[in-house]
Amino acid sequence: MEVLLMESFGALGWEEVPVWVHLAVQALGILIIIVVALIARAVMNRLLASLHKRLQARAANGEEKKRIDTLDRIFNYVSSVVIILLAVMLVMGELGLSIAPFLAAAGVVGIAVSFGAQSLVKDYFTGLVMLLENQIRQDDYIEVGGKAGSVEEVTLRYVRLRDGEGAVHYVPNSQITTVTNRSREFAYAVVEVSVSYDTPLDQAFEVIKKTADLLQTRPDMAGKFLGETEMFGVTQLSEAMVTIRIRVKVPAGDQWGVKREILGALKTALQQANIHMALPQRIVRTISND
Repeated sequence: MEVLLMESFGALGWEEVPVWVHLAVQALGILIIIVVALIARAVMNRLLASLHKRLQARAANGEEKKRIDTLDRIFNYVSSVVIILLAVMLVMGELGLSIAPFLAAAGVVGIAVSFGAQSLVKDYFTGLVMLLENQIRQDDYIEVGGKAGSVEEVTLRYVRLRDGEGAVHYVPNSQITTVTNRSREFAYAVVEVSVSYDTPLDQAFEVIKKTADLLQTRPDMAGKFLGETEMFGVTQLSEAMVTIRIRVKVPAGDQWGVKREILGALKTALQQANIHMALPQRIVRTISND
């Protein structure tokens, strides 16, 4: 801004202009930079929103929509950082501060800090890799870093989860070595029922499978099942019970609700069939000395 005014003043002599004019010109230049930065941010927001809307419309399924939402957050964050950095550098130039020394100092400080901030660098690198590989998306139910919950936010530095009790967990990306995602395409509702040893297994198998199959015909369970009930049979024998396992393929995220419905229906069905659930028992034998 000052350069343009110096050329405009020409022979009048820019140096002879009062100090308050210099300050006013600097303030005007800074104000213009801030306004342009705000406009650029608003334009970028509009462009990203428009792109996000088009990609959402073309998404084939909910899985792609989740990924688009996650990437939209990242691009908004990165674009904001870039615009702010450019605005700060231009303001420094308007104030007559040379950017080169700051960049050189930042390089030296960066080398020194990098030795003590390796985990922070690893956070960003791991976060970038997870986003590129589409490992985690917003609204997924995952287990990472010893915590489990629904993903509320994914950034290049951390993943924010909210568990079933409402607690929020911030897991740094550098601590994520294994991701268990329970929200991909489909899942299995696995149900185990323990019956007493005097229960005829054929009858128990028939009641359990029939109950699970009938549950699929209920109107409120429409779309909750992706296949027929799989009977695995006896999976464990203990001192007082026989454990029978079944499995049903369901949409990802519905496994817990479907499991609760099956257990509730089985409780009623087993009672009606006079099949007794196993109860812990202990047999005590006494030896008489007589």
